[in-house]
Amino acid sequence: MAAEKKNILVVDDDLDILEAISLMLEDAGYSVVTVSKGDFIDHLDANDPPGVIILDMLLSGIDGRDIARQLKAQQDTKHIPIIMLSAHPKAEQEAQRSGVDDFLSKPFEMDELLEKVARFTTP
Repeated sequence: MAAEKKNILVVDDDLDILEAISLMLEDAGYSVVTVSKGDFIDHLDANDPPGVIILDMLLSGIDGRDIARQLKAQQDTKHIPIIMLSAHPKAEQEAQRSGVDDFLSKPFEMDELLEKVARFTTP
C-alpha cells in the first residue's frame, strides 16, 4: 500500500495491459490515469504531474524511448520517475540509454511492478 495516494500515469497501447495494471495499482491505493497513445506528453500538467510514469517502450505512433528522452530533457518533467516496460529482446539496455529510472520486462509479476512503483512513491 502506498504511504500516500500518488498519481500514476500508465501509457501502453495494449488495452488489456492498461486495464490489468490500472486495477492492480488502484487495489494498492494509487490513483491511476491510463492513456494508450504517446501524444499524452503534449498534455501533461506541469502543476500536477504524475508521481510515476509507467511507459511501454514500443507504442504505436511514437516510440516510448523518444518520449522518455523528451520528458527527461524538460525542466518541468525531468524529475518524474519513469518505469519502462517491454517484451523486446535486449530492451533494458535501450531503456536505460533513454534515461528511464527503472525497467520491467514483459511479462512481469504484479508484485515486482508494485515494488518498483513503491520505491518511487514512498517519501
